[in-house]
Amino acid sequence: MGVKPLIGLNADYREAKGDSPAFTYVCAGYYDAITRAGGVPLVIPPLVDDDDLSRLLDLVEGVIMVGGADLDPRRDGFMLHPAVRALADRREEMDRRLIDMIAKRRMPVFGIGVGMQLLSTAQGGNLFLHLPEDMPNCLPHRDSIDPAHRHGLEIEPDSLIERVFGEGEIRVNSMHHMAIDELAPGFRVTARCPDGVIEVIESTMDDWFAIGTQFHPEADSASALDLRIFEEFIGGILGEVSQPQLAA
Repeated sequence: MGVKPLIGLNADYREAKGDSPAFTYVCAGYYDAITRAGGVPLVIPPLVDDDDLSRLLDLVEGVIMVGGADLDPRRDGFMLHPAVRALADRREEMDRRLIDMIAKRRMPVFGIGVGMQLLSTAQGGNLFLHLPEDMPNCLPHRDSIDPAHRHGLEIEPDSLIERVFGEGEIRVNSMHHMAIDELAPGFRVTARCPDGVIEVIESTMDDWFAIGTQFHPEADSASALDLRIFEEFIGGILGEVSQPQLAA
């Protein structure tokens, strides 16, 4: 086996509170999934210097933008909805700089949860701020009692996600209240919840291998099949699998 690729993971951040110092953390599911899929994880803390961030990107072959709390809509010119629970400022500021650098480099990227939302938003898309209000007829996408809440998935043909799941009934975990509304140019929706909520996006650009899932394939509530998304991502970086030729 050749050298395993280094895969960057942006880290979450919690501000100091009382006697508790500020700290950075990454849910174990992300780096465990990378390891099982054949990569080596490298945690990217919320750095404040762009040169330092660029230096870290020089070391990795791809980046996974992890999930977390909500993007602050005010940063994109929208009003703050009372249901929004925003990321820590330091993390969101770094995440937005990081995704811009990734896009300029055309570096392979896999966005999960809020990571997928940011991938689209940073390239010109926008978001539903609260599905129960923006899509009142949609299925429940979060259950405060059941963290393993799941819903179906409808997949588009000739896509990476079709290659992962194949045919048959597919159900994925769901733990969000925001979602992509208008998708950024250069991307295609390749899976939706049956109610129409966007669940997977894939780049249609020949020079950029970029995917995103609203659901969390790294979580304890994910299925064993979900791990194949990480395998496809790392395989794409290594050139072991080809990116589907998607129509714009």
